[in-house]
Amino acid sequence: MSTVNSPPAPASCAGTEAGDSPPVPPRILPPKRVPRLRALDGLRLIAALMVAAYHYGGRGGEVTGAWGSSARLQFPTLHTWFAYGCLGVQVFFVISGFVICMSGWGRTLRSFFASRASRLLPSYWAAVVLVTAVFALPVVAYEAVSPSDALVNLTLMQQPLGADRVLGVCWTLWAEVRFYALFALCVVLPGATRQRVILFCAGWTLAAAIAQAAHEPLLDLVLMPQYAPFFIGGIGLYLVHRDRRDAYAWGVVGVSWLIGQHYAVAELWHAPDPRFFSYRTSAGIILVVTLGFLAVAAIALGRLNRADWPWLTVAGALTYPFYLVHEHLGWVAIRAYHQGLGIPSYATAPLTVVTMLVLAWLLNHYVEDRLAPRLRSALSRPREASPASPTR
Repeated sequence: MSTVNSPPAPASCAGTEAGDSPPVPPRILPPKRVPRLRALDGLRLIAALMVAAYHYGGRGGEVTGAWGSSARLQFPTLHTWFAYGCLGVQVFFVISGFVICMSGWGRTLRSFFASRASRLLPSYWAAVVLVTAVFALPVVAYEAVSPSDALVNLTLMQQPLGADRVLGVCWTLWAEVRFYALFALCVVLPGATRQRVILFCAGWTLAAAIAQAAHEPLLDLVLMPQYAPFFIGGIGLYLVHRDRRDAYAWGVVGVSWLIGQHYAVAELWHAPDPRFFSYRTSAGIILVVTLGFLAVAAIALGRLNRADWPWLTVAGALTYPFYLVHEHLGWVAIRAYHQGLGIPSYATAPLTVVTMLVLAWLLNHYVEDRLAPRLRSALSRPREASPASPTR
């Protein structure tokens, strides 16, 4: 009788007679690869385009150098809608909570740090250098930061250190870094489990509320009350993605939405006043925040699994470099297209977006694709023990 498929002998019977072949160890199958949520990549790009619409056409008379006049005059109808584009940042934070919980689950602290650093830094460094260089050109003549502050910007610590920012959008990266640190210390370091993640969400929510009531700058800096509900809501939605019947996860999402819309309205709403460069209704703010949560929830529940087009992965890859360069270099492009070439504003805006997407592709292809794997490998490599010194 053939014994090819018979199980190997147990360890207690491991002895073999001369001439017998050793037992074949069982084959360990690699873990099943989790399919990419391409709809999440598409949502990232939508959020980035929302922010770009706000910067280019939703800021009224705040920035007039590129257009030559107020953006309110350039987009008399769309300006009102573009003003809501700033809420793309809150949508980004919800997505970030979802993605960081997903990518941090099962990782070691070293692996988590290497993943985040290799994702953030290559394009960020390139964007800081590029914007600094372009603003220094005589033909551009935009005010640039000092060389010392530009160097500090490479650390991502310019805000707490009080240095001028090269990239206007980098304040969101500072919020992201603080979120990564909290999640790494409280979840990744001890090991991610459902119970630990829920306790982290509940604890952060309560601590952020206490910080808000205490009016203590240090607590505000660490716990970020105004942004915490969006990160926490994204984490809750990832738990829903793992188990849609998880009542605690849905509770985390619901409470985060309720608190998040409160902060969004408190920060972005004001009574109609001509002194402000934009006006948003409280109902409109709540609606945009709600749609952001619903979009991530639809992805978490698998309702958008049909959106599995490969081009969405490309869109997701372009989102971060686009987000970094679109504002300041976008003004340079608008000035060239609109004032230099006389292209109408309704054509200049989309042409500028396309230009920034092309630049984002170049950054992704020539910077991220080449530098990020090397940086990740260097940071993931375990440190070799130094040889013991000889005994005297």
